[in-house]
Amino acid sequence: MEKYLKIIQDSFSGYFNYLIDEITNPGWTNYFYWLLGLSLLVFALEILIPWRKKQPVIRKGFWLDAFYILFNFFLFSLIGYNALSNVGVELFNDFLELFGINNLVAVEIQSFPVWAQLVIMFIIADFIQWNVHRMLHRVPWLWKFHQIHHSVKEMGFAAQFRFHFVETLVYKSIQYIPLAMIGFGIEQFFIVHMFTVFVGHLNHANLDWSYGPFGYVFNNPRMHIWHHAKKLPPEHKYGMNFGLSLSIWDYLFGTAYIPQSGKNIEIGFEGDENFPQDFSEQVIFPFKSKLEN
Repeated sequence: MEKYLKIIQDSFSGYFNYLIDEITNPGWTNYFYWLLGLSLLVFALEILIPWRKKQPVIRKGFWLDAFYILFNFFLFSLIGYNALSNVGVELFNDFLELFGINNLVAVEIQSFPVWAQLVIMFIIADFIQWNVHRMLHRVPWLWKFHQIHHSVKEMGFAAQFRFHFVETLVYKSIQYIPLAMIGFGIEQFFIVHMFTVFVGHLNHANLDWSYGPFGYVFNNPRMHIWHHAKKLPPEHKYGMNFGLSLSIWDYLFGTAYIPQSGKNIEIGFEGDENFPQDFSEQVIFPFKSKLEN
């Protein structure tokens, strides 16, 4: 028990010091400023070449989404997620040791060229996320959490970050073992992560990009707007276009759906007019609704 308490203590102080260092010491692997820079870049594109020209620059829900950026990527880790994940990893490793397993790595990709490591990691992580995303739509209690993301009524780059913190726990927990088994490195993970953040920005942005033939490989605004459609077609009653960065999974497994441009379709979900509109109420909504049911 003392070991785990020490991990929790070190996690809180370690992440706090890391965050201060991120803000005060910009660098090429600085997550804070990469996130800020990519966000400003895509926001500038939304202003210069908007797809929906009548949509306000500061769209409905913009400031709420801005706070979700701060909370989900920084405050959540500061108030507990970093400590929870570190303890979880240690508990898992201790569990493996009971069976004499000291290393989960099944394929050592560190010996591969850097570009191959990045591609392998990106494809595996994205396929796992595609499956988790489908699960968020099909499992009723998980959908309660995912509804927060679908409560967006006007699309913009920051809408990517409007999601319940429980989604982070689900995604990261399911991803951990497969990614641990390929022995990924932290530097490669940073590159892959920032690329996926950039693609996610573009998917949600008020931009008319479908990438031509590359739209069959990479997710894009014309495809993702249909994922947020309020009215779902009968053949896709649980949703469609689940890809986060790659669209190829949806084409391969029959969940792709782009009947037209989707420029002016209504987004959201049935009954969203009664959905909470502020951060605190949205965070407690899934737990509250579960108790009421």
